[in-house]
Amino acid sequence: MSTATPRTVLDAAARVLRELSPERREAFELRLERWWDDLFDALERIYGQGAAPVATRLVELAAEAYGDRDPELHRLDQRRILDPHWLQSPRMFGYAAYADRFAGTLAEVGRRVDYLQELGVTYLHLMPLLRPRDGDNDGGYAVASYREVRPDLGTFDDLTALSRLLREKGISLVLDLVLNHVAREHEWAQRARAGESRYRDYFYIYPDRTEPDAFEATLPEVFPDFAPENFTWDDEVGGWVWTTFNEWQWDVNWTNPDVLCEYADIVFHLANAGVEVMRLDAIAFTWKRVGTNCQNQPEVHALTQALRAIARIACPAVAFKAEAIVGPRDLVQYLGDGEHAGKVSDLAYHNSLMVQTWSMLATHDVGLTAHALGALPPVPPSATWITYLRCHDDIGWAIDDGDAAAVGLNGFAHRAFLSDWFVGAFPGSGARGLTFQANEATGDRRISGTGAALAGLDAAREAGDAGAVSRAVARIILGHAIISGFGGVPVVWSGDELGVANDPNWAEETGHEDDNRWVHRGRMDWEVAARRHTAGSTEERAFRGLAHLAATRASLPHLDASVPSVVLGVWDPGVLVLARRHPTGTMLCAYNVTDSWRPLPGWVLRQQGLADATEALHGTRVRLENDDNAWLPPYAAWWLVDRVPTHA
Repeated sequence: MSTATPRTVLDAAARVLRELSPERREAFELRLERWWDDLFDALERIYGQGAAPVATRLVELAAEAYGDRDPELHRLDQRRILDPHWLQSPRMFGYAAYADRFAGTLAEVGRRVDYLQELGVTYLHLMPLLRPRDGDNDGGYAVASYREVRPDLGTFDDLTALSRLLREKGISLVLDLVLNHVAREHEWAQRARAGESRYRDYFYIYPDRTEPDAFEATLPEVFPDFAPENFTWDDEVGGWVWTTFNEWQWDVNWTNPDVLCEYADIVFHLANAGVEVMRLDAIAFTWKRVGTNCQNQPEVHALTQALRAIARIACPAVAFKAEAIVGPRDLVQYLGDGEHAGKVSDLAYHNSLMVQTWSMLATHDVGLTAHALGALPPVPPSATWITYLRCHDDIGWAIDDGDAAAVGLNGFAHRAFLSDWFVGAFPGSGARGLTFQANEATGDRRISGTGAALAGLDAAREAGDAGAVSRAVARIILGHAIISGFGGVPVVWSGDELGVANDPNWAEETGHEDDNRWVHRGRMDWEVAARRHTAGSTEERAFRGLAHLAATRASLPHLDASVPSVVLGVWDPGVLVLARRHPTGTMLCAYNVTDSWRPLPGWVLRQQGLADATEALHGTRVRLENDDNAWLPPYAAWWLVDRVPTHA
């Protein structure tokens, strides 16, 4: 049995801690006592009898980072300790963008903060901005240095200054932390190629195909078009290197405790620059086990628990967001399930809600969505979802075959329909997406495109059809209303708040020509953005609609993320009805996903105590017609409450 205790590891960190004030030292010791069990239990699960020396190293690193932390960030730590559920507040409203494509540089992002505030943003996710490899770098996810910013964006000091400005404006900065791999040009990989055995052990390197072939028997291909198979021969290192995503992205070996300590130190470095949320990229892939698909292995959650625990000790203002785009049944594990409940990531992407929202808009039917959402297990009360309609990535149709079968659909056929619909290949579709990475063997076809292109706005504008334009804008607002009213932190992808079209020149930039996801990663045109103040323009209608969602949402305690959304039932196939039962009263969210008027039964309102409900988005009383139905207009979003808070 291990003899490691908080006291023994504190002795190892004494040199650093003795330089602190008694009050500061006591705060660190109290946090260590609070989070020790979570840390050590996770390390024992991963490293067994080797857990004690790893715990000591991690606490020493945490003490160093704690001692270096800015007084303003220590104050933020205290605020987060006093308000541990800050991410669950209805005032949280997110925005995601590439810094260069949004504004040019980090300094210019700071000069656009007023725009973000106008939209209602309190959470800003800037896509990968740490220094990547030169040339093709998977949109920045092939990181060559975690301690430097891309030179074209500025310096690390610029990043620290931006985080300080954002905090002053009430906006939390979110950055990516790529956990599964580094660029072949990263120092660790360079030193491995130079023959340093310590750094060879940071990676999976095999002298022949025996072990790679054993793994390949059950491994899928993530990017079959441009990165087939999962191993690459490297002449310099003299072996087969595990490269899940690209030949120049080397998977790191988390069975090596040195790797965990390196990443913990990187977490502290980013936290001390003012990063408040870290998106744990490709986290599902971090643990490898032969005979499996090497995703969602149990050790993934133990690793996250260890990182979260040591961060809580050094920098508790930091939250973790799991980037786990996995099947619906695996999603909840990333927020903490069973023994890991409340101990892993604070946030996870609700990929299923995104997919189901587009499915409803394509089919004008909510049956599959109601079943799929109703089948998901509850999340721990200390964690919540990131909800989104679009992101930087392609859309993969994560429709569970069992969910589809339960409502009389064939999962394979429905996924094929969605792929056809959103590239405009299905009769009646106005979508203008692009097929990304079609896999002939599995039939998998993912989709790229802006929210406007997928919602039919691009096609409507091309046709000059004012009615179709209005309906497409309504679909964009409806989709964002669904993600804003579900609970969690809704995040808008840059440009969708303006109804921005697909970028017709996406392939002209060097390195983008083989990756059509750049079609929805266009550069912000600030002349177009200025049209948000032109009454009646599509930009004004979209921006005003989303800003209104953010403002209304912030006023409604019912939308606290600790309150789950519950599917009540399906009384009309075109209307999704969710209930949110908050201590202040029940809120009903009703969404008409069709282009015709649809009924909401009066008895449902009376049953939920909302016979005299107010629709919060418009501040109007709901009227029951002679048929005892309330009728939702086409593509309407209703947030029904007993009364609108007086401070709204």
